[in-house]
Amino acid sequence: MRFTLGKTDGKARLGLLETPRGSIHTPAFMPVGTSGTVKAVSPDELRQLGAQIILANTYHLYIRPGHQTVRRLGGIHRFMNWPGPLLTDSGGFQVFSLAALREITPAGVRFRSHLDGSEHFLDAEKSVRIQCALGADIMMAFDECTPYPATRDYALYSLTLTTQWARRSRETFEKAGPPGSALWGIVQGGMYADLRERSAREVRDVGFEGYAVGGVSVGEPKEDMHAVIRLTAPLLPEEKPRYLMGIGDLKDILAAVEAGFDMFDCVMPTRNARNGTLFTSEGRVSIKRAQYGEDTRPLDPACTCYTCRNYSRGYLRHIFLAREILSMRLNTIHNLHFYLDFFRLMRESIERGEFAEFAERWKRTDW
Repeated sequence: MRFTLGKTDGKARLGLLETPRGSIHTPAFMPVGTSGTVKAVSPDELRQLGAQIILANTYHLYIRPGHQTVRRLGGIHRFMNWPGPLLTDSGGFQVFSLAALREITPAGVRFRSHLDGSEHFLDAEKSVRIQCALGADIMMAFDECTPYPATRDYALYSLTLTTQWARRSRETFEKAGPPGSALWGIVQGGMYADLRERSAREVRDVGFEGYAVGGVSVGEPKEDMHAVIRLTAPLLPEEKPRYLMGIGDLKDILAAVEAGFDMFDCVMPTRNARNGTLFTSEGRVSIKRAQYGEDTRPLDPACTCYTCRNYSRGYLRHIFLAREILSMRLNTIHNLHFYLDFFRLMRESIERGEFAEFAERWKRTDW
């Protein structure tokens, strides 16, 4: 796996991440396939929409159907019929979200399944072994996602666990990692600048093929999120890919690319699609609103996706209110097309040296 940094425009970067299963042009957005599927679309449709890499969830696949089942069925790529690059998260964020059902110790995390209440234990070693069994191309070191708000003492404790677990994740990956795969480290530290700097230094010292920043978009004010984004990007190695985890708001993404981040993931385009909120070049559209009942226009006149080429706003409103399965599919196709095309246009603006103008224009859009 190799990352090559190409042209820069300010701090915005064009990069090429080459993996055995294909190349990824950055900045890049990863659609989220939590349980081995990006909801409402097929892998062929994802390719047609321009997805270069997708993300799957370690926790959910461990709970159901089980990582060993996925391994026996040929690994995650064959299991879900996705031939391209795939990243798995560590499970740390999902355990974080189960606050009422988990107990964190230096050894690892004991938690109860959200499905049936069964008890499980996850540590750095097991997280990496699960990801190896799944057969991911890019795996994430196990981390402790610092909540918001968090006291300084807790943020320091969380950081310490993340560093310890990063070392253990690395040691396990060195023994078990499949050929051609990579392990990336995660920076934590809450909203405390000196702790973020310390975490970045410690994770860099462990040594990874790529670096991520976690613990953002967990309830903090936007200004605090953006401060962490601006602080942490230059702390990460320039020659390695930089991944900002769980960020989907397009204005936040613009701020992150402006700071020097390369890769992003979020359920925002797919989840919003299923709930009837659609992204267009003119801003958000809530398709259930009565004003669209007899609207013959396409959802976004500037969009070339299958949905916009074939269906009216009136029809999309009708099938959404009727709770038709096709509504989820057409809305998801549009939102993913919009996000992936947004990233394509952003890469082109960096290539031309016009990223600042691109960002300013989109920041004025009503999201």
